[in-house]
Amino acid sequence: MDGDGGSPLIWINGWFFKMIDKQVDSPAKAVADIFDGATVMIGGFGEAGSPIELIHALIDQGAQNLTVVNNNTGSGHVGLAALIENGRVAKMICSYPRTVGSKVFPELYRSGKIDLELVPQGTLAERIRAGGAGVPAFYTATSVGTPLAEGKEQRHFAGRDYVMEYGLKADFALIKSKQADRYGNLIYNKTARNFAPIMAMAAETTIVQAERMVTAGEIDPEIVVTPGIFVDRIVTVANPEQESKLVAEGRFYP
Repeated sequence: MDGDGGSPLIWINGWFFKMIDKQVDSPAKAVADIFDGATVMIGGFGEAGSPIELIHALIDQGAQNLTVVNNNTGSGHVGLAALIENGRVAKMICSYPRTVGSKVFPELYRSGKIDLELVPQGTLAERIRAGGAGVPAFYTATSVGTPLAEGKEQRHFAGRDYVMEYGLKADFALIKSKQADRYGNLIYNKTARNFAPIMAMAAETTIVQAERMVTAGEIDPEIVVTPGIFVDRIVTVANPEQESKLVAEGRFYP
């Protein structure tokens, strides 16, 4: 049975519910309401899973004073590095602020123009997962005895010291998927999956660029990684840019 606009209705416990078509026309429309000062989680492990088109659309959109959560700080002068270079990011929460290809962030950080919250990679993943699961805080032994533990609550359990870390939530998440249907069910391309599923759960609004849009039911429910309940908008980007290629070509954005 169909509702208005061709969206089907499903029957649950005596009620009809309309299935929402979450497709938008362009990356620009997808990120249009990201506001100044927002916290934005951006998927990706280096190049793998980085939503380049959504990031570039965010640069064009103009939001400023962002707090960005990512595994690293980008490479070259494109993608996340370009977002930082264009002065849109006030603070990075990440595990690897400096990598072989990172040129922008280290210079800005040394000059005091951007803030950094350094988080061990496993702790970062768990903080995001906890935020999405409604867990306000948890204890981990990872940073005990290091500068990262300074000023944080510590407890002793079963003969070992632990540091308390807070769950992380965001206003928006920008992620990249291999395939999506119009209801927001997602699958990923191997390791490009990385942080995307937990970021989708931890954000108030999850925005996805999908390489391929498929019809409802074409994705086997048994292999759906991110269910549509965690997705708000999807834009198809059939031939996404590859960060390593852009960096090798010496490209800048914009």
